[in-house]
Amino acid sequence: MTLQMPHPEAAILTHRGEIVARLEQIVPGGVIHTEREMRVYECDALTLYRQLPLVVVLPETVEQVSQILRLAQDMNIKVVPRGSGTSLSGGSLPLADAILLGMSKFNRILETDFENRCARVQPGVTNSAISRAVEDHGFYYAPDPSSQIACSIGGNVAENSGGVHCLKYGLTTNNILGLEVVLMGGEVLRLGGKHLDSDLYDLIGVLTGSEGLLGVITEVTVRILQKPETARGVLLGFPTVQAGGDCVAEIIARGIIPGGLEMMDKASIDAAEAFQPCGYPRDAGSLVIVELDGTQAEVDVLIERVAAIALEQGATSIKVSQNEAERLRFWSGRKNAFPAVGAIGPDYLCMDGTIPRFQLSNVLARMDQLAAQYGLRVANVFHAGDGNLHPLILYDSSKPGDSEKAEAFGADILCLCVEVGGVLTGEHGVGVEKRDLMDRMFNEIDLQQQERLKCAFDPAHRLNPGKVFPTLHRCAELSRMHVHNGQLPFPDLPRF
Repeated sequence: MTLQMPHPEAAILTHRGEIVARLEQIVPGGVIHTEREMRVYECDALTLYRQLPLVVVLPETVEQVSQILRLAQDMNIKVVPRGSGTSLSGGSLPLADAILLGMSKFNRILETDFENRCARVQPGVTNSAISRAVEDHGFYYAPDPSSQIACSIGGNVAENSGGVHCLKYGLTTNNILGLEVVLMGGEVLRLGGKHLDSDLYDLIGVLTGSEGLLGVITEVTVRILQKPETARGVLLGFPTVQAGGDCVAEIIARGIIPGGLEMMDKASIDAAEAFQPCGYPRDAGSLVIVELDGTQAEVDVLIERVAAIALEQGATSIKVSQNEAERLRFWSGRKNAFPAVGAIGPDYLCMDGTIPRFQLSNVLARMDQLAAQYGLRVANVFHAGDGNLHPLILYDSSKPGDSEKAEAFGADILCLCVEVGGVLTGEHGVGVEKRDLMDRMFNEIDLQQQERLKCAFDPAHRLNPGKVFPTLHRCAELSRMHVHNGQLPFPDLPRF
């Protein structure tokens, strides 16, 4: 596939040997520069696009990160930050003339503070490792993307990741309290901390979901929650996808906010059961998975109410988990939906868009029409409670024209999301995948305002260029801010 990215700068490629040597002085033994060794970094989870980086460097300390970024600024070199490489939007796609800054060695949990209900972790710590570290004390970290056993918390912050429990407990932005960030010029900032709020600029909110365009995260303070007294899962089978979507909308309309509310269509049900049997109804046209948590009495009442709503909406089967092992088994199929679908076709493209819940039936029907138009299959899994769709478009990259059709199909799905009042992304980010669709959602003034913020942090546009913005303006054209020598126009920020 061909993707329009910034042109490689010939001067940087000419000085590659010098760059490698200077990086090796900063991170002895942590520089990867041979073609064979760099192949593992040529793409992230959006495997449609591939590009070898200029060089890969794997720092272990904040000081090393600072020195690398200072070197990059001095030599006018681009930098692409990378966590675990699980981005599905091409957010960590390398550039031929950019340093790939891998943060995988920042993998320690620095502190667990149960009194203040938080933990300080390095960005390379996996999402699920945080919950494992605190579970013996009855705590957990709420955001739980399907890739949680592999994805890193730094990447979660960069993309504002969610997961099956984000409906009730929020996305990453709702579950972090502090950040340590290194700016492009090497300056280290500490933002927030263990407290709940600050009288300074909400730069944590700005950096969360910024996709590596503003700074490199070196530490995250996350909020941890006490596990609920009781949690039970309910599987609801429906004859059609539309009936399942109507049930989801009605559950929310009745004022019930489940811990999780997910939906799968027939194709994804069959794929999940074939991949790892978990008790899903194979005769259902759609499946709604509901998790209800709280006190025992509260959960019992909510189960009755949800079951009644499901029957009103034409449910053909209702199954309630009877123990913790069964609840986890209910979720295992949904958590493994992506690899399960991967087992039924050569390739798939995982999309990510968000719509108003009441539009669910309409969007699914129109998606079926698009599938017929393109002659491609699509399996659907959703964070249905908050309208976050993850259509999985099946294609064969070895078949001429199939990859292009999959891309076009995906773009039409995202445009449909915007058309019905939704947005281009719920949790995967824009990256390169949705970059050229940004003008479908934002006008020129909107995009210029976003670029002004980018300029405040990174005036030379050296951090993760080619991502998010469909066109790139010079900072001088965009902003009247006083940005000199890469310094932020925020003099009251904590620095060290």
